[in-house]
Amino acid sequence: MTKLNIGLVQQANSGDRAANLEKSAAGIRQCKQDGAELVVLQELHTGLYFCQIESVDVFDQAEPIPGPSTDYFGALAKELGVVLVLSLFESRAPGLCHNTAVVIEKDGTVAGRYRKMHIPDDPAYYEKFYFTPGDLGFKPLQTSVGKLGVLVCWDQWYPEAARLMALAGAEILIYPTAIGYESTDTEEEQERQRDAWIISQRGHAVYNGLPVVAVNRTGFEPDPSGTTGGIRFWGSSFVAGPQGEYLYQSPRDEEDVKVVTVDRQRTLDVRRIWPFFRDRRIDAYGDLLKRYID
Repeated sequence: MTKLNIGLVQQANSGDRAANLEKSAAGIRQCKQDGAELVVLQELHTGLYFCQIESVDVFDQAEPIPGPSTDYFGALAKELGVVLVLSLFESRAPGLCHNTAVVIEKDGTVAGRYRKMHIPDDPAYYEKFYFTPGDLGFKPLQTSVGKLGVLVCWDQWYPEAARLMALAGAEILIYPTAIGYESTDTEEEQERQRDAWIISQRGHAVYNGLPVVAVNRTGFEPDPSGTTGGIRFWGSSFVAGPQGEYLYQSPRDEEDVKVVTVDRQRTLDVRRIWPFFRDRRIDAYGDLLKRYID
């Protein structure tokens, strides 16, 4: 079967972990009821986006993998017979944590993980304080529903990450995400940022000839320090086809649960008419490994 039904769960989060888990589970159940075989959750979906501040107390939220979240969602995946893409604050060792996407197979086992490679450090997004850059590389994860190229949020801005996943045989690019507007930005700047986010990922779809799934959080989360006005996450989760065409887009300011069908035969069809992989000049790209060409 070339067609795959993918569920998106776009949610607003609170500081109540149990409530967040219940909301995610309800979204997964709805997706399964609507025919989903694969369900993707947003970045760090078990709690608030804590990276607006730097606080050592936040490390108490980190968890091992396997651990409480993989146990919880593993049981749900097994019950429903669905593959899940989670996004967790991984505690690897004391003082060593990662922003990690975990794929749960439909039998409830951990199919694999991807540790976020590109870590931002910007006002309201102080992720370098919490997350060590990933060390697992850009390797698709093999599952019963196909080979998934799972990346995380800030990785969206790097064409190299998408390309390497595609070159390793990924059939779909998947981005759990937490991104929004910082309150002091003008409306014009906010729109430019959101449009750039969408354009970049639709570009990944085009130049790799692959479907792209981006699942973002929605809602407002205040800055606990009061330094900024907080973040309004812009939702807008979407699925694009291999020519960058929209297959679906969620609203900005509402929670949303949706199942979207992608046809992997389209990858073959598009790559035949747009043979970008054939025409790549792999003999001429050596300078891409330099920080800058002086």
